[in-house]
Amino acid sequence: MIQVVKADGVQERALLSQLKNRSEEVDRKVTVAVTEIIDAVRAKGDEAVREYTLKFDGKCPEQFEISKADMQRALDEADPEFVASLQRAKENIEDFHRRQKHQSFIDAKANGVILGQRIRGLHRVGLYVPGGTAAIPAKVAGVKEIVMITPPLKTGGANPDILVAAAIAGVDRVCLAGGAQAVAALAYGTESIPRVDKIVGPGNIYVATAKRLLYGTVDIDMVAGPSEILIM
Repeated sequence: MIQVVKADGVQERALLSQLKNRSEEVDRKVTVAVTEIIDAVRAKGDEAVREYTLKFDGKCPEQFEISKADMQRALDEADPEFVASLQRAKENIEDFHRRQKHQSFIDAKANGVILGQRIRGLHRVGLYVPGGTAAIPAKVAGVKEIVMITPPLKTGGANPDILVAAAIAGVDRVCLAGGAQAVAALAYGTESIPRVDKIVGPGNIYVATAKRLLYGTVDIDMVAGPSEILIM
């Protein structure tokens, strides 16, 4: 049942204080847990990712990386209307981000001074999915390789719809792992999951905390979510 709080100047202040204290307590516990996961992945690589995948997702895939053939099979077997919708979305996103793209330039002065800026895409970017739409602007920006990482299903396999979206968006590699262990794997690299220069995409509080703690080891887009909803 939804808790109803009457705004009488007392009850709502007590509720907000309670929420604030709860948030701080949860944040401390999550930070400790995520730090432990990050340290384990850094030290043990794939072994740690497998352990946490079994613990949190119930089943670990036989191999972390999805083959190009499996991605193509998902695309071939997908509903044509679904594929067409994703293709239209891709074109719209490309059109928008193409207009945002910055240009390199060189300005040679008469006194011999040369000014300018060089714009180039990162070598490798990791996308944490759910999310996924960051693949298209990354391609527009000139990123050389895009790695998508997404939690496995309870069967240990990949969500076929995500594979279809990945294929259409131009993702180069897809790996199955989720949570803080996936973020740590992208930040440090493991035997099977490549190290990236930047991690983007939303996730739960463990994913967000891992991104925050690993900022500096790897670049990130932002610390996004999770959100609390208050109905007034």
